[in-house]
Order: sequence, then C-alpha cells, then structure tokens
Amino acid sequence: MDEDRAKRVVAALRGRGVMAHLVEAGVYEFGIRVVLDEGIEALWDTDGVSGLDAEVVSDGVLIGFVPHVPGSESFTEQQIVDSIATTRYSTEGLRPPQDSAPPPRAAAEPGPEEPAPAAPPVSRHQRWARRMHRGRH
Repeated sequence: MDEDRAKRVVAALRGRGVMAHLVEAGVYEFGIRVVLDEGIEALWDTDGVSGLDAEVVSDGVLIGFVPHVPGSESFTEQQIVDSIATTRYSTEGLRPPQDSAPPPRAAAEPGPEEPAPAAPPVSRHQRWARRMHRGRH
C-alpha cells in the first residue's frame, strides 16, 4: 500500500473510532496498525502481497492472523476501511492462559512437596522503573 493511501485509510479508521496508526514496514511499504488490547495489535497489509490480510502480534510476537479477505485486491479505500473497522478480533486464546489453581488433592493422597508459586511476571513499566531507581544511587 502506498503511503498516501495508507494515511487516508488511517484517518478514515480514526474517524470511526478505531485506534489506527500508519506502519512503515520497509522502503516504500506501508500498512495500518490497529491497537486491539494492551500489547496486542493487528498489522494490516504490511507483507507486500496484494489483497487485505493481517498479522496479530503481541509485543512483536506473532500470535494469530486474519486470513486473506476474498476479493480485497480490488477494494476501494472505503471498502478497506469498512473491512478493517468491522473485523471482530478475539483476543481470547491469543494470550497465554492465566495460571489457575490446581485441582484439590484428596487428604489421604500423599504427594510430593509443593514448589513455591512463581512470582508474577514483571511489566515493562516495572522493569523501567527499577532501572531508573537503580541509576539514582
């Protein structure tokens, strides 16, 4: 997609309330980034193939995709906007499942010693704050 067309599509998507941004995927290669959830986004038309499709990524890691939209090779800009704006993404199943409690064990059943629970993951903000805090001493 050329830069001017991508900018017009982004502007139209924003006008419809979609959190869309221009993606510069390479030399003269542009696409649209749609923010879906914290750290999850869809990258539309950045692979250089004609037609409309998207990769769904979480912090840069591919976690899903939107398959090629049939007939999208000849879509008008308005059809591209409509297609992207009306896509229903399911972030369920795209994220790793949250830890859940193990099933309860019968009282008479002997078992191995339980390991200590893992510490919760540290967010990017927490890592940044720790680095900044360490740098002040």
